[in-house]
Formats: sequence, structure tokens, C-alpha cells
Amino acid sequence: MVVAAIMLAITYKLRQPMVIGYIIAGMIIGPYTPPFSLVRSPEALNLFAELGIIMLLFVTGTEFPIAKLRSVGKISIVTALAESIGTLLIVFFIAQNLGFLFYDSIFLALALSITSTVITIRILEDVGLIRDKSSTLILGMLIVEDISSGGSLSILNIAVTLGIVGGFIGGIIIVGSKFVPRLIDKAGRTNDYALLLITILGLAFGLSFLANGLGMSVVIGAFLAGVLVAESKSAAVARIITIPLRDMFAALFFISIGALMDVTKIPQYLIPAMILILTSFASKFLIVTGILVKAGYDNTTALRTGLGMAAVKGELSLVIGKGGQDVGAISASILPLLGVVTIATTFIGPFIIRMGSRFKLSEPTEVDSRKEKEET
Repeated sequence: MVVAAIMLAITYKLRQPMVIGYIIAGMIIGPYTPPFSLVRSPEALNLFAELGIIMLLFVTGTEFPIAKLRSVGKISIVTALAESIGTLLIVFFIAQNLGFLFYDSIFLALALSITSTVITIRILEDVGLIRDKSSTLILGMLIVEDISSGGSLSILNIAVTLGIVGGFIGGIIIVGSKFVPRLIDKAGRTNDYALLLITILGLAFGLSFLANGLGMSVVIGAFLAGVLVAESKSAAVARIITIPLRDMFAALFFISIGALMDVTKIPQYLIPAMILILTSFASKFLIVTGILVKAGYDNTTALRTGLGMAAVKGELSLVIGKGGQDVGAISASILPLLGVVTIATTFIGPFIIRMGSRFKLSEPTEVDSRKEKEET
């Protein structure tokens, strides 16, 4: 935290997103940068990082009531599936032409077809875009990606996974929305902030635990907990009292990413990593932007959403690479290569998303204006 505070002060002075300061702090204290290796137990750091993921996505969920999510549900599912599958196929083809082995190419394609939920959300908050229409679309697509990345390739397993996920999300939204907001409001009316805090933390970690037990990402459970809190009258208070916890644990998450990156591998894998990053970026950006424009969204929203979905790779990419390495399916070079991809996109991502936030290309189309009226 001492190193993070110093780096955060520097990035603040340079007017850069705090994510960059946290990751540099992690690199400074990590095991790959002696003599400052202050991290003795990466496992403990990973545990704190997971708490950070839960807190970050929970607080983000409090910004998105059910009606707001429902308004982008269908287009998020269609676009996320199209860009994930399209990017996967294109990256696989490029990796094969770069000379990677068949299974190496498959795992690289899977890893690069997924956008980092945690890093992207944090950057959107840093640049003040979290309440923008494009952020609602991005969040919907990220949740779909998190769900789809948890299943295997067999049709039976995909069907089972979709059934479990659909039942979980549907049950939480339909049943939970009737009881949880009332419970939160009862706790809020006591004016006992400790009671309200522990109640909403119990909800966040409880649903994350349940999602994890059903084979899904904790991201989904934490986010849905936030969505239920957003339906209550105490949502604003709940958000205020949980933001300090979110900031502390989110800092640990990004520091852990930096600490576990072996920066000595960067020169060795830089060229193939850059080629794959550009391939993934172009694929995601063109597919997402093209579908949204076709669907009637204005050019500014389509552009910002495309840039947000294309910019950053992160935690799930590394998880996929680690899984392939654990079962002996990929070469030893793939995980360090994905580490380079994560480092590069995490540094570049904030600048790309911030650039997108400055674009205002057109007025909303007629279709989009009608959608906004229906949402209102």
C-alpha cells in the first residue's frame, strides 16, 4: 500500500488512470524484480485479489437497476457471442500462420477472445464513463463473455451450463428482486451503518459463493447482488459505505496482476504478442461497432462500446493459459506470452478508452431515440 500510494500520486499528477499506478506498484514489489521482492505468498495476494473482484463488481452493479440491464439484454447477448466467436476464429487463423502449434493456437484464441471485466470496469470509472449508455452495453457483453468462458466445448456441457446460468440469473432477478430490496431497506431504516454494511456484504459474498459453487465466475454473483441493491431505496447509501472497501480490495487486485508479471519475458515475446493484440483488437472493434450500428445505435455509442470491448485483456486470459499449462496441453511459452499481452493491453487500454470518451460523432438515430423513450 505504501508503494501503491506513491505510484498513485505520480499517476494522479500525470493525469493517468490509477490502474496503471497500481500495476507498476505490483511490478516493483513482485518476485520478478529483485531486490524489492516484498511478495512472499502469491496465493495470499490472489485471495485478496478475488475479494477485490467481488467488491468492484458489486459496487458497479449498484449503478445498474434491472430495467437498465433489461434494455440492452438481447443486443448484448447477440453482440458478445458474435464478437467472441469471430475473434476466436480470426486469432486462431493468425496464430497458425505465425507457426504456433494447434493446441497453442486454440488456447491463444480463447484467451484473446475475452475482454477483462475488472480492468475495463475500473477504467470506465476512472474516465467518468460508467453511467454512459456504452458502458451499459459493455457490461452486458462482459457478463455474457464471463458466462461463455466458463463452459467446455461439448454441446451437452454448453446446454447444461446455459441452463444453470439461466436458472441462476433468472431466479436471482425474479425472486430476489421481490425480497432483497425490502430487506436492504429494513436494514437502512435502522440508521445503523454497520448493520447495513454487513447485510449487503453478506449478500455480495453469498451470491458470489453460490455462483462459484455452480461453476460460474464470482463476477456474476457479485454483480447480481449489486443489481438487487440498486432496486432498493437505500442503494445510494449502500454504494457510499462500500466504496472505500471496493477501492482497497480493487487496489490489491491490480497490484497482484503487476506482481505476478514477469517483465523479463517482454522482449522475447513482444512481436508475436503485438500481432495477436492487433488482431484481437481489430476483430472485436469491427464486429461490435458494426453490429451496434446495424442495430440502430448512434455512432458515438457504437464506437465507445467497440473500443471498450477491444481494449483490454486480463485476468481470464491468464486463467485460460494457466489451465492449459496445468493439463499439459500447451507449450511453456504460451503463459509468458499471455503475460506480455496482459501487460501491454492493461497499459494501452486506459488511453484507448479515454480517447473513445472524447468522441462525439453523431446525434442518436431515430431508432435509438425511440429506445431511450421506451426506457424512460
